[in-house]
Amino acid sequence: MKPIYKRFILKLSGEALQGQKGFGINSEALISIAGEIRGVWEMGCEIGIVLGGGNIYRGNSRDKKIIDPVTADYMGMLATVMNGLALQNTLEKAGLDTRVQSAFDMKQFCEMYIRRRAIRHLEKKRIVIFVGGTGNPYFTTDTAAALKAIETGAEAILKATKVDGIYSSDPVLNPSATRYNTLSYIDVLQKRLKIMDGSSISLCMDNNIPIVVFNLFKKGNLKKIVLGKGTKTIVRGDVEKR
Repeated sequence: MKPIYKRFILKLSGEALQGQKGFGINSEALISIAGEIRGVWEMGCEIGIVLGGGNIYRGNSRDKKIIDPVTADYMGMLATVMNGLALQNTLEKAGLDTRVQSAFDMKQFCEMYIRRRAIRHLEKKRIVIFVGGTGNPYFTTDTAAALKAIETGAEAILKATKVDGIYSSDPVLNPSATRYNTLSYIDVLQKRLKIMDGSSISLCMDNNIPIVVFNLFKKGNLKKIVLGKGTKTIVRGDVEKR
């Protein structure tokens, strides 16, 4: 079977890299994620990855008496660089060609983000890991994922989570919560479903980029999603017409 998404952005939270530790970078988690990515790369997919940094530093947990919000966001951006280098190293040990591109100048460690260069890497089947968020405070890595999807011509954003889609409420706290198969962008905004921030949802809506929310931690699930199978929630603009 052919993948239904030839080029996509995989959005990974920093927490995905911490495994069961609850903090930092876990080697087993990295190896597991690399295996999932390799499975879809071997199908010929062009893969961009946007990483969060919450496993190292979360801006919303900052102590405002000590660190101001802008500085805290800069620290979070730096955390994504550390995650990106760790993921790059793991992917390359798995035999995949990668590039890390940063939203701000980190030339000792990785490339500066240049749109045309990123697209060329993707065309050459190199996995591009985007770090540094948008390079600006007060914008999340969700917004960075939406921007990179638009800029690189990605067909979808695959939002990796610990649950198999978007629910009416937290399924961990509420076992009776129901999972949505499809939602419109407006539904997500109106229902305040906090799968991604409002800016990223609006960007995807304006540019008609579907968001596929799925559980990354089920073995083989990423491959199923790319083939159009598996359990997930799809956020798109044509839900009301179907």
